[in-house]
Amino acid sequence: MREVAARAGVSAKTVSRVLRGEGYASEDARARVLAAVDELNYVPNLLAVTFRAGRDAAVGVAVPDIADPYFAEIVQAVESVARQRNIAVIVTSLGYDGSREQAAVETLLQRQVLGLIACPVSTDQSYLKSWLLRTPVVFVDRSPGRITADSVIEDDRGGAYEATTHLIGHGHRRVAFFGDPPTVTTTAKRLEGYLAALDDAGIPRDDDLVRAEVTDAGSAAEAVRGVGALSRPPTAIFSSNARCTLRLIPALANAAGPRLAVVSFGDFPLADALTPPVTVIDQNASALGAFAAERLFARIADPDKRMRRRTVLPVHLIERESCRLDI
Repeated sequence: MREVAARAGVSAKTVSRVLRGEGYASEDARARVLAAVDELNYVPNLLAVTFRAGRDAAVGVAVPDIADPYFAEIVQAVESVARQRNIAVIVTSLGYDGSREQAAVETLLQRQVLGLIACPVSTDQSYLKSWLLRTPVVFVDRSPGRITADSVIEDDRGGAYEATTHLIGHGHRRVAFFGDPPTVTTTAKRLEGYLAALDDAGIPRDDDLVRAEVTDAGSAAEAVRGVGALSRPPTAIFSSNARCTLRLIPALANAAGPRLAVVSFGDFPLADALTPPVTVIDQNASALGAFAAERLFARIADPDKRMRRRTVLPVHLIERESCRLDI
């Protein structure tokens, strides 16, 4: 940078202002700096910046699975917001085993990132208490457990209530709930919404219709067979996440008996191209990721702000054909 400054006839601070796009520099000085950068093939040394600032010029993102379209969209939204600030994004996958979360997250934080956006997979994030004293953290999609921190989530309970009520409105009185174990906070909230919709419609709860262990193709097929063998089988399924729905589709296609109506919490690629097209509770992952990123950068800019905020973004139902099957 000193060589660029000498070639351009300006101070090193002016070079820094021009390259970062911050502060004032005259048009003449800006042109001379950019010409000197070109002539010297200069690129900023981010490692040196990290050593001086004690922080990496990056933020971290930790999600369960970057191959999942929903979480991939969140990551892309964070990257878009960070790119506007010339900040890099370091991404890690946590998987779905809560016992591995702490090690993965702390490995990322040890990079001395400016801040972290995380979707927790365990029920206890108290291990972050000491980290929160110096690193801003915003939780996305799921609220943290046993600590107070910023979080940006969606209306899981309200979306599940709307999905179940929608099926009831189509005449279904035997609606099954399929999803992950209720130890996952989003699943627990969606189960609450499902049960509340049944209660408000005067439909008795039936534990046999709740299948909260649909974690792979085998368990999906087993759950479909299980509800199909009941003396009063369901006529519809509320699937509490898109991953579960994708596991259910082949199981339902191969199942004996009448086809079941389905509403999925979460849209997914080609959901509208299936036969029948799948009715979904639409989640705006891009809005979720962008909101979380803006909140994180606000925290980075004002680290002394103490109030932690929990923001709930709305979801809405997209009606297609899968909820209208004859009963």
